[in-house]
Amino acid sequence: MTAGGQAAVAARVPGAAALGLLAPPAAPAVPAALFADAGWTADRLAALGARYASDDRRVLATVWWYSASSVLLTPALAGLATGLPLSARLADTSVALLGGGTPIAATSSAPGTDTAAELRESLSAVVDAVAAAGRVRARPLWAIATDSLANRLLALGRALGDERRVTALAAPLAAAVGPPLPSPRYVDVAGVRFTRRVSCCLLYRLPPEPLCTSCPRRPAAERQVLLEDTAARMR
Repeated sequence: MTAGGQAAVAARVPGAAALGLLAPPAAPAVPAALFADAGWTADRLAALGARYASDDRRVLATVWWYSASSVLLTPALAGLATGLPLSARLADTSVALLGGGTPIAATSSAPGTDTAAELRESLSAVVDAVAAAGRVRARPLWAIATDSLANRLLALGRALGDERRVTALAAPLAAAVGPPLPSPRYVDVAGVRFTRRVSCCLLYRLPPEPLCTSCPRRPAAERQVLLEDTAARMR
């Protein structure tokens, strides 16, 4: 299988480009193996720090990984959701970057054989690199990966019009990947499903960014009201 395998997956997913399954033609692509390189990752954190005028490596590493993990996971999760498994191995994946170095899309060039094992291998390698580049503990980065997994499956489920089936894949997949990946969680508010996050992206530490609507740092009652408002606008 070549990138044509992912093209077949993308053809089954409405809005595939917005989900990062189709790389913008003008966006340069790099081997995903670079994401497991601590030196390369440190350069990405420096560029992010220049953008936000911040030298807080913990915050920069967390924000970077929140974005990068979502992109890296998308091909394999889309493959699971559509029944056309795609490899989650870094060696089989390329990532398209925007001009500022922000990951925007990922392409898998091979079929998947054991998605959980491939994810465990890839996540372990990249989490170690981000932890080293940001001088942060690995466990919070695994929590971010869980929320990215849950968010991507939720977005894919909405796109496919089969939200319940696709989000039901999350917990068994995470269990198969194994610790230290936490179990993904969802919450239904006013008939709309949201990820019940187990991590904070720390984006609010880079002004003028606000707390996310579903941020676990918000008081539970405040978060509920905001989710109800979001649900009303989505229906």
